[in-house]
Amino acid sequence: MSALPDRRYSRLLNKRSHWCCSRKKKKKNHTRAGVFFGAPLQIQRSLNLMLFGHILSSYTKAVRLKKLLLTESKHCHRYKSFAAAMSEALDKLELDNAARKAAKAVEDEAVKDTNRIKRNLKRKKWVDWKTQDDEVAANGNKRAPFDPADRIKRKKSAILLSYCGANYYGMQRNPGMQTIEEELFKAMLKHKWITEDSFDQVQIACFQRAARTDKGVSAARQICSVKLPEELDLEAFNADLPEQIRLFGVERVTKGFNAKDQCNARTYTYTLPTVAFASCEAESEQDTFRITPELLDRVKETLKLYEGTKNFHNFTSKKNFLDPSAKRFIMAFTSSEPFQSPQGVEFVTLKVKGQSFMLHQIRKMVGLAIAIVRGNTTAITLERALTEERLDLPMAPGLGLVLDTVHYERYNERYGKDGIHNPLTWEAQETQVQAFVESQIFSQIYKTEAEQRNMLDWIGTLHYHSYDTRKDEPPPPSGPAGGKSSKPEDDNDE
Repeated sequence: MSALPDRRYSRLLNKRSHWCCSRKKKKKNHTRAGVFFGAPLQIQRSLNLMLFGHILSSYTKAVRLKKLLLTESKHCHRYKSFAAAMSEALDKLELDNAARKAAKAVEDEAVKDTNRIKRNLKRKKWVDWKTQDDEVAANGNKRAPFDPADRIKRKKSAILLSYCGANYYGMQRNPGMQTIEEELFKAMLKHKWITEDSFDQVQIACFQRAARTDKGVSAARQICSVKLPEELDLEAFNADLPEQIRLFGVERVTKGFNAKDQCNARTYTYTLPTVAFASCEAESEQDTFRITPELLDRVKETLKLYEGTKNFHNFTSKKNFLDPSAKRFIMAFTSSEPFQSPQGVEFVTLKVKGQSFMLHQIRKMVGLAIAIVRGNTTAITLERALTEERLDLPMAPGLGLVLDTVHYERYNERYGKDGIHNPLTWEAQETQVQAFVESQIFSQIYKTEAEQRNMLDWIGTLHYHSYDTRKDEPPPPSGPAGGKSSKPEDDNDE
């Protein structure tokens, strides 16, 4: 039973008081359950019920309060235990973090020591100036100290370079190897185009090549960016270069120009004897073979299958199908009409233009196209090579591959007509470049093929390839998000 509201209780008391005062004589009226005397029975019962409700409510509240206090005490005890557990866990976590940091510091220090040892072992000391100074001092002469007045102001420039790579181990500088860059930097240092520090570390001169050609690969119009003085003597400079290397032009470019990053397309050519397309079922002589128009059309149709954006993971090394950098855009892949070399051998020149190319990509594209035209395999192999399968594909020799043109259409459109910079089209040097290409690059290709017959030897190995799924090696691991992030070094041209 619940207690009456306080307002009702006060009204009942007032009513009783008024009734008792109006009576002249009080009567004692004893009832079993009442504690009020002289009041009507209904009012007595209401008051008794109200009082009983108050007492019961107070008792109930007391019981509830007791239970609440007991519960709170238990909860407090529980909370204290949880807090203690959390404190212990946090202390343990701090200790674990401290131990992990200490172990990481030890590991980092070990890695630094290892890298330091590797740098000391593989340091690229192109010129040992201390030894040279000691030798010069022994002869009575000593290199003069640096004079700030001799400092030469250098600005970012683009250079047009042509070279025959038949006797060189590629374009990029490599310790102990005969490379194109090594010969170039030696001549630059001799003519004071670069400083001694820049010779030791070419990044100081902001040197960057547009394409890194492989061993034996030539370039008709290679572009490099580097900081050079304003006054340059190209004729004297070329006199100190080997006959297979020539620098034909220098153009002032913007401060942020990068020969590789701002190149929006590259064109390569591959010159080979037409006997490479002869049927594999018949024996053909290189000197007497002549390609038919029907066979040349088949060559052109096969090359056209490469055009577009496709996944070329089978045409390079260490690339997974899921690697985004394996996708390349081929703008055009064509073949020239046949022509004869001075030695009487018939040749054709294949030309491919694309945004960028991976290591060995063009040579493998040419190798598979030759195998398809000869009949060693079918065009279905090319379709499968562009899927996720890993196939065994041949790679053509590097002799006939030439970097023909590096395209800078976007740069020319933005800066070529600003009145300060010239477009990088090199039209004034085209006659000299063509003469060098014919005398040094193509003549070397014709002569080597006629004497050594590299292409004939290579096509004799096409039947050793299965043109099917490779089972001898596992696929390269895929990086995060389906492949390793594409960095600039991923775009390793031929």
